[in-house]
Amino acid sequence: MRMVDAKTYNISELAQEFNVSTRTIRYYEELGILNPQRSVSGQRVYVKKDRVRLCLIFRGKKFGFSLAGIKEMIGLFDIDPSGKMQLEKTMEYGKQKLKEIDERIEELLALRNEIQFLYDNFHKTIQQKVGKE
Repeated sequence: MRMVDAKTYNISELAQEFNVSTRTIRYYEELGILNPQRSVSGQRVYVKKDRVRLCLIFRGKKFGFSLAGIKEMIGLFDIDPSGKMQLEKTMEYGKQKLKEIDERIEELLALRNEIQFLYDNFHKTIQQKVGKE
């Protein structure tokens, strides 16, 4: 027989672990990304699945995904527990994010070249002025 991880967390524990406010976690609940259980007294009770979802939310945000996109990707696991749909959607979002990053790199390289050009010209101008004195 398999042991089930019965560890539970309260909102303060998770907020502290992830270095966010309790309000942030409640906001994810309002958006429907998290759906914690409730104790008899009505307090939120988070389980391992909720903690994993928080990890996925923060990873998705780190990668620049929108909360709506994160919600969609995470929600697909509830529809398809094999994870196939979730992985396909994550790959789709990832491909788009890579395209955006490549475009941003091109913009930054063009900006870098422009600044380098100006820097070199300013340096040459200063050298010419010093030479005339």
